[in-house]
Amino acid sequence: MLYSLTQELLAHAQFPLGTLKKSEVRSIAEESGFVNFDKPDSQDICFVPDGDYARVIELQTGKQSKKGNFVDTNGNVLGKHKGIIHYTLGQRKGLGVSYTEPLYVCKICPESGDIVLGSNEDLFGRDTDVADFNWISGTPPQNSFRCKVKVRYRQREQWANVTPTGQDKVHITFDEPQRAITPGQAAVLYDDDIVLGGGTIR
Repeated sequence: MLYSLTQELLAHAQFPLGTLKKSEVRSIAEESGFVNFDKPDSQDICFVPDGDYARVIELQTGKQSKKGNFVDTNGNVLGKHKGIIHYTLGQRKGLGVSYTEPLYVCKICPESGDIVLGSNEDLFGRDTDVADFNWISGTPPQNSFRCKVKVRYRQREQWANVTPTGQDKVHITFDEPQRAITPGQAAVLYDDDIVLGGGTIR
């Protein structure tokens, strides 16, 4: 979340928990009579408690999800899916397609409505373009540089070369191939424990 903050926002931001550990905050909450002091941790969206994201999207947009084809990496139809909003890159379970080897969602094509299925190896790539990039310092660097990058919340930071390609765009090349670099998710740059900035994977 911090990658999107500008210098103006940071100048007005307060982090009241400071250096407190989560266990300490829970103790304070219990002593203060908060009924949810021991509520289990969650990484899910708070307004989708049952995990049915697709239903929320349909309710918010007023549109029903359109069915489409599962295809392999050569474009051969493998089966039908219930709508692209029900799937995510790297997904294996719940596809309902029988095949000789495990299949994973490798690409989602909103224009055609197709979902490309392939092997786990098909999910790996080294390069990605990132747009709507926010440099927390306020000034984008002029030249390429090396730093660590995360493309998902629970991932360990990975070494990469970063090349600015515009005021709010960068190209990232990882040292090692990364699994399921997902369009629409965030890519965040780190210098040790300093967040340099981040943007949206294209």
